Amino acid sequence: MSARTSGGPRPLRVVVAVDSFKGSLSTREAGEAVAAGVRAADPTADVAVVPVADGGEGTAECLADAWGARLRESATTDALGRPCTAAWALSPDGSTAVVEIASASGLPGVADLPARPREATTLGTGALLVEALDAGAQEVVLCLGGSATTDGGAGLLAALGARFLDDAGADLPPGGGALARLARVDLSGLHPRARGVRWRLACDVTNPLLGPRGAAAVYGPQKGADADDVAALDDGLARLARALEEATGTAVADLPGCGAAGGAPACLVAVCGAQLEPGAPLVLGEAGLPQLLARGADLVLTGEGSCDAQSLQGKVVDGVAAAVRAEPASAAAAVVVLAGRVDAPAADLAAAGVHAAFSIAQGAAPLADLQRDAAELLADLAERVTRLVVRSSGPGRPAGA
Repeated sequence: MSARTSGGPRPLRVVVAVDSFKGSLSTREAGEAVAAGVRAADPTADVAVVPVADGGEGTAECLADAWGARLRESATTDALGRPCTAAWALSPDGSTAVVEIASASGLPGVADLPARPREATTLGTGALLVEALDAGAQEVVLCLGGSATTDGGAGLLAALGARFLDDAGADLPPGGGALARLARVDLSGLHPRARGVRWRLACDVTNPLLGPRGAAAVYGPQKGADADDVAALDDGLARLARALEEATGTAVADLPGCGAAGGAPACLVAVCGAQLEPGAPLVLGEAGLPQLLARGADLVLTGEGSCDAQSLQGKVVDGVAAAVRAEPASAAAAVVVLAGRVDAPAADLAAAGVHAAFSIAQGAAPLADLQRDAAELLADLAERVTRLVVRSSGPGRPAGA
């Protein structure tokens, strides 16, 4: 990358793509703190901040922020059928909607009640999907993770107009437990737009729908399911898979990723042709990171609350580093992680394309203090890293020039 144009040295180009610091800073607040630190070190720097997330909780807010849109609040029901309000996002041009399964059907929303894993349903999230379709969205991004449910997405599809019937032709009640009586799926009343839009499911696991690595066995206990519940839920999901294959010709039982969020992808994949995608790359693309990198970058600052082994397995840090490697205009950029703590081995970071990783903690400090002062500490760390990059590159010469 050339450091000079016909007018002389150009400004240092910095891209900031930092995930939220849980309990401290949103992705926007973290990004603004980093940008402030960069500008303190180099007031002439060209700094671009892009809110980012990994496809889990907080993704709708992240993308609304990146798009310059407001979150929409909708009345719906929680995982146990009680009235609640849930947020979702719609792009300014109305083409793309983002819905998080955790917003309406998440564990925190029903944490005040004893666990009822057989009754928990995604019906409330399905109501948000209907709103997105009725708003005219051509693409719907559903973020999986944090669900309280193990219903195979039956609630999602029921909200979209499908019926789940027993041997007598009666409608089943919501919840994964009732699927043990499922005989067939009736799609005659499906929402007219359900099959005409692009469905993208942000998913970071490869678990199948059924069996010892399936939705019920692996994730059911996290949602309060005991051994009997797990067996009943797995049986219900097996019946759902058979009924969906009979209705659509699509087999989902062994499809990698269909075990995510209590099997939520199963119905949308079989009926609507939904595509499972790794969460972080999907969100980074929607947020516009590739376009920023295509302009050319000398320094890319990313990070999150804790940079550990999981950060390099499809999370934001891994996704940002991969995006930098994939863009020729920014391939020489220094990729630096700024985090609350850094536990990932240096060799693993280097293998992922990360040049360095630093913690905001400058010594032993209580977690509460780090959380309280996270913005100030993050800005200070970004300033020190930027000064080092500018100094090592020479006056007026961006890193990698």
